[in-house]
Amino acid sequence: MQDIRVVTDFPRKIREIENLWIPMPDGVKLAARVWLPEDAEADPVPAILEYLPYRKRDGTVERDALTHPYFAGHGYAGVRVDMRGSGDSEGLCKGEYLKQEQDDCLAVIEWLARQSWCSGSVGMIGISWGGFNGLQVAARRPPALKAVVSLCSTDDRYNDDVHYLGGAMMCDNLMWGTTAWAIAMTPPDPLIVGDRWRDLWEQRLNGNGIWMQDWFEHQRRDDFYKHGSICEDYSDVEIPVYAVGGWADGYPNPIFRMLEKLSGPRKGLIGPWGHKYPHFAMPGPRIGFLQECLRWWDQYLKGIDTGIADEPMLRAWIQDPARPAAIYDERPGRWVAEPSWPGPGVGEKVLNLAPHALSEARGEDAILEISSPQTAGLSSGAWCGYGVMPTLPVDQRIEEGNALIFETAPLTEAVEILGFPEFEVKLSSDKPVALLSATLSQVFADGAAARVSYGILNLSHRNGDLDIAPMVPGQAETVRIKLRCCGQRFEVGERIRLALATSHWPIVFPTAEQAMLSIHCGDSRLILPVRPPQPLDDTLAAFPGPESARPMEQEVLAKGDGFQRSVSTDQVTGETVYQVVNDGGTVLHPHTGMVLSARHVDRFTIHPDDPNSAVGTCTWDKSYGRGDWQARLSVKATVHALRDVWRIETHITAHDGDELIVDRAEVREYPRDLN
Repeated sequence: MQDIRVVTDFPRKIREIENLWIPMPDGVKLAARVWLPEDAEADPVPAILEYLPYRKRDGTVERDALTHPYFAGHGYAGVRVDMRGSGDSEGLCKGEYLKQEQDDCLAVIEWLARQSWCSGSVGMIGISWGGFNGLQVAARRPPALKAVVSLCSTDDRYNDDVHYLGGAMMCDNLMWGTTAWAIAMTPPDPLIVGDRWRDLWEQRLNGNGIWMQDWFEHQRRDDFYKHGSICEDYSDVEIPVYAVGGWADGYPNPIFRMLEKLSGPRKGLIGPWGHKYPHFAMPGPRIGFLQECLRWWDQYLKGIDTGIADEPMLRAWIQDPARPAAIYDERPGRWVAEPSWPGPGVGEKVLNLAPHALSEARGEDAILEISSPQTAGLSSGAWCGYGVMPTLPVDQRIEEGNALIFETAPLTEAVEILGFPEFEVKLSSDKPVALLSATLSQVFADGAAARVSYGILNLSHRNGDLDIAPMVPGQAETVRIKLRCCGQRFEVGERIRLALATSHWPIVFPTAEQAMLSIHCGDSRLILPVRPPQPLDDTLAAFPGPESARPMEQEVLAKGDGFQRSVSTDQVTGETVYQVVNDGGTVLHPHTGMVLSARHVDRFTIHPDDPNSAVGTCTWDKSYGRGDWQARLSVKATVHALRDVWRIETHITAHDGDELIVDRAEVREYPRDLN
């Protein structure tokens, strides 16, 4: 893994403003941390805004230290703002991507553009939440916002986020829901807000709410999800957008859609990375992403011709074969490029289904049945991989007894794919609601199978998310499912495998009843987006090596148990437990004197024969302290996938020192809506 080069000598000297207050139209003040050139008052600079609920004081402080001072040293103001009701900011945050969040951001951008040290031009950068709201705010067209860099984000809040996947209820609805709940309940820092920290904290504890309840209440693609989804009208976004992501991340799909649908200047960059910035992401290779950002900012915030606007629209990493593993330092491969998307260099390779086989010849008119155990999918890892933790899919041979397997003969020539594999299948179901899971794998000579892509479809959504209807039991229909985008090389001698199952646990919760699907092989086919090497690939300049500003110092006071991921089965009861534990121990941030600890556990249990046995429980325990100030928070959420309802049990406790200030438990049920 290539080390990051730490830069300390910048073209412009930097000063840091630890905290300043940005007033909102209703009087609420948002807390901001700013890095800018010392001479910015005399020589104003564009501002680069990162706008998040993840606590600038301690939550994102490590990556902020790498990134924003680097921008400042090159003639920009790096601005990190805590959203309303989070971090050190005032007010309440009652959900993700609300209109209030966008309205506040418009006010922040207007305020930044008026500052004496700002040139009047603003850019937005962000990963995940910050990537989402960069796109959403761009769609609101604030005059001072000139360009966006959006990483690991989405254009579609319903079907390409943590909530629903192909219309199926995602387990991340619970996992991320609990994480977000814990973040929303944390206190501000008394060194920033003073003695009113307790009042502000209690306002959050009693007013920010449990956002996941909204996600279980809204099970269809209604106005709740259409709000903030730029795919509803791509023409709303007119300014330049640089969309960045990684194959190991949960959000590569939107990059291709935005390249195709946006009308303004846009670029896409997809590496092998997980859910991290590419200058410190895993799997590598890491790149000089901050240098790439500077080329983008110089072009669109300063009007300097850097050449970036003339380069190919898409640059992607084609991964060479790598044996299955839960974590990689690096993925072998090479960079390729397309001048536009859909790429003119990408064609189709059709593989037809026959019993246990894939071939270019038309398949046999055989009908095969599959009713997977509810434990099918346990080899899949996390829906969204962070790269730095072993959450990637493992050997898919584990799934061979859980799925129908279709496989090519050993390849006689290499195949490279880039884009979305698709599966067209004629099938019937014996139940009105059923899941279809399709997994594409690369099979090595010894039988090891590395997952390349997968797709999941709640068959009630077979005609789209706005035309939902149950299956007619026994009636065959032709269905098309788009798998997650990928860039992959298959070598001579390897096999291409398609595995079909009726569950995918714990990526999605099971349907209410166990279904049997009948697959009509002769009318089914796998469509691969093949891309032979192109002359354009050979013209690409290499990315520079990764650089950053000086990393933040921290001191580990007590080492935690680290990251653990396990699957266990009770051989008497048959119950299977999938569990992830992440214990960060206790850490001191010397620059603020704050001592923090965090531990979370995600535990999912299921019986292979009973979809209504599915239970997920997620917990977070956090503490913040400095001298006499000691604040502790614990949250726990459980979801039961019962036959007719989603049952959610929540419990929160909060302590100010030894004083218990909140102890609240709640149970809610939401009728299942064709899922």
